[in-house]
Amino acid sequence: MSVSKEFAQYVTRLTYAELPQEVVAFAKICILDWLGSALAGSSKAPIHMLAQVAQELGGSEQATLVTGGRSSVTHAALVNGASSHIVELDDIHKASIIHAGTVVIPAALAVAEWKQKSGRELIEAIVAGYEVCYRIGEAVSPSHYYFWHNTATCGTFGAAVAASKLLGQREEQIVHTLGSAGTQAAGLWEFIEDGAMSKQLHPGKAAMNGILAALLAEKGFTGASRILEGKRGFVRAMSQEVDPEQMTQGLGTTHKIMENSFKIHASCRHTHHAIDLIVAMMAEHGVSWQKVERVRVRTYQVALTITDNPDPGSVYAAKFSLQYCVALALVKGSAGLHDFTEEALYDPVIREVMRRVEVCVDPDIDARYPRKWEAAAELDLADGTTICQHAEYPKGDPENPVTHGQIVQKFRTLALDQPKDTIEHYLQMIDELEHVPDVAMFFAQMKGRGRA
Repeated sequence: MSVSKEFAQYVTRLTYAELPQEVVAFAKICILDWLGSALAGSSKAPIHMLAQVAQELGGSEQATLVTGGRSSVTHAALVNGASSHIVELDDIHKASIIHAGTVVIPAALAVAEWKQKSGRELIEAIVAGYEVCYRIGEAVSPSHYYFWHNTATCGTFGAAVAASKLLGQREEQIVHTLGSAGTQAAGLWEFIEDGAMSKQLHPGKAAMNGILAALLAEKGFTGASRILEGKRGFVRAMSQEVDPEQMTQGLGTTHKIMENSFKIHASCRHTHHAIDLIVAMMAEHGVSWQKVERVRVRTYQVALTITDNPDPGSVYAAKFSLQYCVALALVKGSAGLHDFTEEALYDPVIREVMRRVEVCVDPDIDARYPRKWEAAAELDLADGTTICQHAEYPKGDPENPVTHGQIVQKFRTLALDQPKDTIEHYLQMIDELEHVPDVAMFFAQMKGRGRA
C-alpha cells in the first residue's frame, strides 16, 4: 500500500467523536495562537502587497481576508497564511521543523467558511493536517531543511489534507490530492541571504496550493499515487534520508498536534533558546548588559546556518540574527513583537553589545538536534566571574510549556489594534468552537469593517 493510500485511509476514518478532549482543547489553542499572528501581520507591507494582488486577480467572494474584505477560497488562504507568518510568532514543531498553523489553519478555515462547515469539522481537518505534514517533515529532516523551507514544502501536504477532509473526499480522491500537492511543494531558503519577502509567500502559497490540489481532485484531476516514496517522488528528490515507513508508523494511534510548540519571542525559533537563557541569567544573577564583557553561545549547526548574522541590515533580518537577538535580550530584557524596531536595529548600544557575542557549534548539542533545540550560554562579567547556563528546550516546547492563560494574553497583545468587541468575539468563538454550527460565523465581526 502506498504512503498516500495509508494517509487517505487515516483522513477518512478520523472523526471528531474519537478525538480525546485534550486534543480538541489543544487544537483550539493552536487556532487562537495562529489568529493572533495573522491579525498582527495583517498591517505589514508585504501582506498588503499580496492582498492587492489577490484583489487584482479577482474571484468569487468565498472566504474572508484578515486584511479586510473577501476573496476566493484560494486567495484567502494565500493572504491569511502569509499574514500569520510575518511577525515570527507562529507555532513550530521540533522534529519536523514545520510551522503548521501558518499553512494548515488558513487553508482549513477558508474552506470551512466557504462550505459552511461546523466547528467540529474544522477541528477534525486541522488535527489531520498537522498529523500528516509533521510525519512527512520528520521523515525528510534534517537534511531537507538545508535547502528547503519545511513549512512551505511539507506544509503543502498538511493544507491539502485539511482541505480534502472538509470537502469529504473519498480515499482515491485524497491520494490524487496528495499527488498534486506534492508536485507543487516548494520553498527555498535562498531568500534569507537578502532578507527577502519570500518567507511570507511560502506558507501562503502552500496553503493555497493545498486547496488547489484538493479542488482539482474534486473534478477528477489525477495526481501521482506514490508522490511521497516513489523513485522520483518527494522524499528521494528532496532529502538525503529515505525512510517511507517513518511517515506512517503508528498512524492513527497518535495525535502529533500535541507535540506542537508555541513562540513567545518574535524571532526565528532557532534564536529562542539563547534569548531564554540570557533573560533568565540576567534575572537570576541581577546582571545588566554593562557588566557583560563577552557572551558565548553554543548550539546546533542548523541554528547557525539560519541565524549566524553579525550585521543584519533590516528589522526582519535581525529576527534571523542570533547575535542581534542575544544583544537585544541583554539590553532590553526581552525580544517581543514591539522590541524589533528600526530604532532598535541601529541602536548604538545594541550594536556595540553585538560585538561581544560569539556563537559556535557544540558537537554534543548538534547530535541531539532536531529532537532537542538546545543551547548553552556563558557570560564573562567585568569582575572576572563567568556565569554558565544550559537550556534543553525553549519556552513553549511541550517539555517547557506555556499556559493557556499565556496564549490568551499573547493573543490579546497581538490583536491590540483590533476593536475590543472583535477580540472578545474571537476568544469566545474559539473557546466554544466545537459548538459552532457554521464556521462562517468566525469572521462575522469583520464583515463591513476595513482592515481586520
